[in-house]
Amino acid sequence: MRNKPTDIDAYIAEFTPTTRSLLEQIRATIRKASPAAVETISYAIPCFKLNGTFLVYFAGYKEHVGVYPLPKGDAKLQKAMAPYIAGKGTLRFPLDEKLPLTLIASVVKQHALENTGRANAKRKKA
Repeated sequence: MRNKPTDIDAYIAEFTPTTRSLLEQIRATIRKASPAAVETISYAIPCFKLNGTFLVYFAGYKEHVGVYPLPKGDAKLQKAMAPYIAGKGTLRFPLDEKLPLTLIASVVKQHALENTGRANAKRKKA
């Protein structure tokens, strides 16, 4: 069993060069799409948080990398995500294919909108 990493660098370092490269691309895409998000490890995988709550998770596996969870988004985003949906709330990208970084950025931006909306609603209630 893998050691539980304490930061994203340690998590990524445990993978093969191919998987490391894909994970770094996802990480950079998330950073660019939501610069205010903060990196952490949650449930033993990389996570970005915004407004004190999770924004998006990503992880590496033997044959794919994944991004979680799926945002609600509009019909156009739902259609773009459809080929990559695996299970409930998961986008799965095979290791031997080019990552759809524009799609991943759109997913992160949609999550950021949803996250900020929830945070603003909480502030108004308080």
